[in-house]
Amino acid sequence: MADWGMRPASVADVEAVAELRAVVMRADLERLGRYDEQRVRQRLRNGFAPAHTWVIEVGGAFAGCVALRPAEDAHWLEHFYLAPHLQGSGIGTAVLRGLLERCDREGTLVRLDVLQGSPARRLYERHGFVLETEDPVDVFMVREPVVAVADA
Repeated sequence: MADWGMRPASVADVEAVAELRAVVMRADLERLGRYDEQRVRQRLRNGFAPAHTWVIEVGGAFAGCVALRPAEDAHWLEHFYLAPHLQGSGIGTAVLRGLLERCDREGTLVRLDVLQGSPARRLYERHGFVLETEDPVDVFMVREPVVAVADA
């Protein structure tokens, strides 16, 4: 696995994140007949919340991002994008594992949505997410917090 780390996002990161989103989501959105060159970036800009977002860096360079937005009954895992050449390297799994361990310690439910047919769904299922609801475009998943069992 490459030398990677995470840092808090800032407002200045929005364009890099919007561009990565357009690249990463393009194939799935095109398959679903929903790709729009402008909209894919603007939706990110409209929902970008640096206070709940981290930038993933590899070798000190921008490589992705992830957000964990608190909501009334859960945290929403959002904007989880990793540069295509780094997908499958173990970085995404390590990032997800760290965020989920934090939610487990807090006893917090985690929700997300993923596009129908996205290979990312398998990553989420491996980490305990299960189907909650779905429609022709989105799959909504949920993960209950894992409670550690103390040694007897």
